[in-house]
Amino acid sequence: MSGRLLMVVSVLLLGAAYLIQGRRLSRRYQLNDAEPTPALARGDGVDFVPARAPVLFGHHFASIAGAGPIVGPVLAAGFGWLPVWLWVILGGILLGVVHDFSSLVASLRHRGDTIGRVVERHIGARGRLLFLLFSWLALLLVVAVFTILVGGTFTAEPAAATSSIGFLLLAIVFGFFLRRGLPLALLTLIALPFICLTLWAGLAWPMDLRPVLGPGGSLFAWQGLILLYVYLASVTPVHLLLQPRDYLNSFLLYALMAGGLAGILVADPILKVPVFVGFHDPQLGTLFPILFVTVACGAISGFHSLVSSGTTARQLSRESDARPVAIGAMLIECLLAVVALIVVGATLGVADLQGMTTGEAISRFAAGLASIMAVLGLPESSGRIFVSLAVSAFALTSLDTATRIARYLFQELAEAAWPTAAWLRGRHIATLVTVGAGALLLVSNVGKAIWPIFGAANQLLATLALLAVTVWLSRRSQGRDRAWHVRLPMFFMFAVTITALAQLLWQNALRGYWLLALMALLLLALSLVLAGEAWRALRRPSDAEALPPTTGHGPPADLPDCPC
Repeated sequence: MSGRLLMVVSVLLLGAAYLIQGRRLSRRYQLNDAEPTPALARGDGVDFVPARAPVLFGHHFASIAGAGPIVGPVLAAGFGWLPVWLWVILGGILLGVVHDFSSLVASLRHRGDTIGRVVERHIGARGRLLFLLFSWLALLLVVAVFTILVGGTFTAEPAAATSSIGFLLLAIVFGFFLRRGLPLALLTLIALPFICLTLWAGLAWPMDLRPVLGPGGSLFAWQGLILLYVYLASVTPVHLLLQPRDYLNSFLLYALMAGGLAGILVADPILKVPVFVGFHDPQLGTLFPILFVTVACGAISGFHSLVSSGTTARQLSRESDARPVAIGAMLIECLLAVVALIVVGATLGVADLQGMTTGEAISRFAAGLASIMAVLGLPESSGRIFVSLAVSAFALTSLDTATRIARYLFQELAEAAWPTAAWLRGRHIATLVTVGAGALLLVSNVGKAIWPIFGAANQLLATLALLAVTVWLSRRSQGRDRAWHVRLPMFFMFAVTITALAQLLWQNALRGYWLLALMALLLLALSLVLAGEAWRALRRPSDAEALPPTTGHGPPADLPDCPC
């Protein structure tokens, strides 16, 4: 199969989806720039901070993408390229776009409150408690998985570690001058050469800890430093670090996407991986349901709903920005997943893909893309460092965003479960508990087995977010709106993820991974109970009549403030 042809078809389909799906969903949810967004109505200088659309797009995309749209397709390519490509394109257009956009608008209509608050309002206090606990557990898996990926990348490519540190310092300086009123365009032109300088610094002074600590000690040290970083990033106001760094991250994305697209179009790599290999991968398991949870971020991802409601909705300056930010970022993530699929499909064989571990996925992708971009005149060594820096930057963004959102969720959970323990709701304590629990997963020696259960939990979180939106739309219209555009994706994902969690519970128990087996059991039980709560809420359409009045299409007038 021609990589060039596959890429061209993908771009055309995703571009058409932005125009058609974007217009349809914008009309359905009646976006209105006259309505003050939560960032303006509840501005606090810490979490509710209005951002310009290009800055917010960079933050949102870097947060939702991470390494997920790369690692997932790479691992799943052992089934053949066609199943992965179909799930990325159809899943992204029909499920992912609907999920991301609906979650963002639901949060906007509830004054920037998290999906957990939406669940409480429309399903009940017990439903919210269950959702918060489920989401927090799922985010612990995110913290563990991406810490493993970034730590492994820094160990394998020490130059990427140096470049990442330099990039972080550059972002802090960029944000400082942006807050002082310097024009964004001018600052961007100044910053771009310095981004190139961080790449040169990585090549010149790679931070290789292996000669001193050994490979295992180096990995452990980087993981510890990464956890310290995400703690600091979680408690720091978003305009000091997250907004400027994620905006600059977007240029790494643009360069990565441009290099990948140009390399594929010029080189026209031929995919070595067959169209279809079989229904069973010796490492992953059966195509259904494992394909649909292994390829998560590139098609649909529950983590996106937490980003949309946990950070993006609190920074949106006007409602119309929701379309390019939520829908545009989701579709570009699909395109990144297609790039990853073509790269590994053209540079690796089936045996390599089926025997690959999670930690190897990024380095194999970086080496493959660097070899393809070599046709553009970029040396492979420099290309490999650049790709590693870009992917690790995305993964770090997902890490600190996940930690920050987990902090929100733990604060809400502590308020609901222990209302008298005010000390638990402090952002430092909530972050310490989250980072500590993620570190426990890291030292439990189950690194290779985390990705499948992470994928299942992530996709089930998407199911629960769609469930919350379905109940909200139904009760808002007193049952007249069946919301099939979110209800059908919810049914499909529920069937996929429940089956996957049941399989993973059994597999991890057989392997003796009792911590992961226990998490699978907890996630499975919580999701089933929460689904029951939602079903009872849907059966009570008359409750909609008792809901407090709203202003226009905005949030209820008496909705309580979020304690975050």
